[in-house]
Amino acid sequence: MAPRHDVAHLGHVELLTPEPERSLWFFTELMGLTENGRDGDSVFLRTWDDYEQYSLVLTASDTSGLRRTALRTSSQGALDRLATAIPDGRWLPAGAGIGPSYLCTDPDGHEIQLYWETTWFEAPPHLAPSLKNQPQAHPGRGIGVRRLDHVNFLAADVPANSGFVADALGGEVTEQIVLDDGSVAASWLHFGNKSYDLVYTNDWTGSSGRLHHIAFATDTREDILRGADIFLDNDVFIETGPHKHAIQQTFFLYVYEPGGNRIELCNPLTRLILAPDWRPISWTQAERAKGQAWGLKTIESFHTHGTPPVP
Repeated sequence: MAPRHDVAHLGHVELLTPEPERSLWFFTELMGLTENGRDGDSVFLRTWDDYEQYSLVLTASDTSGLRRTALRTSSQGALDRLATAIPDGRWLPAGAGIGPSYLCTDPDGHEIQLYWETTWFEAPPHLAPSLKNQPQAHPGRGIGVRRLDHVNFLAADVPANSGFVADALGGEVTEQIVLDDGSVAASWLHFGNKSYDLVYTNDWTGSSGRLHHIAFATDTREDILRGADIFLDNDVFIETGPHKHAIQQTFFLYVYEPGGNRIELCNPLTRLILAPDWRPISWTQAERAKGQAWGLKTIESFHTHGTPPVP
């Protein structure tokens, strides 16, 4: 089993879109991310409080979905240990903003990129913040999301994938859904004090390697309410929310960006896992059937089937 802190945090994700220009508009003008470079069909985007070069790589493709999830390790030694513990991966040369990385997959086929070396962001004059402990000035447009918060994968076998993150990467389960037959339908895992970084949700189709959603954190709940109005005014499909999840107690809103990927705005408040002996919380099928924290019905396509509606 990998040491607990070999993985430090979620670094960035690469998202595929068949509508690259419209998706870029969504993430820059509505979400408030800042463009920070291009390479071929890919655009590098950053949230304003990210210390690294970018939080999201947006790549033109003939389909939507997630190409890759990148996790930063806690040291070069940690990266080397993980590479040794996961023999089926391969090393990649240094890329944009990061050093050599180790590419592997979870049991479902989702690509996981592990890296240590990174280039810290230094704001150019027009993005320079007034406070030196802030990476860049607030963008002052759209919602202005603060950081990439988590990735939720769809999986044909939740326990196998959750076990991989726990055993190979050192993650820990904080909450899970356990059905009446004893099977685990969803699992929330974390690496540090934040209550979750990666989530696996049962894919009722039995397919492998699909994405449920990626989530960006806001400063306040009010940002999410304002975001709902921004999306409404710009004809962005709102799937559900604003509301509060029962699991993890996250205030949320789900929308679809123009390329067809589900995006969550989330505000996890200050809920941290500080107990070194945390005991995972299990939610029963009956408890899950009650819906969200304040009674919003859990929509079938989102939590039971994982099949998104057409935006």
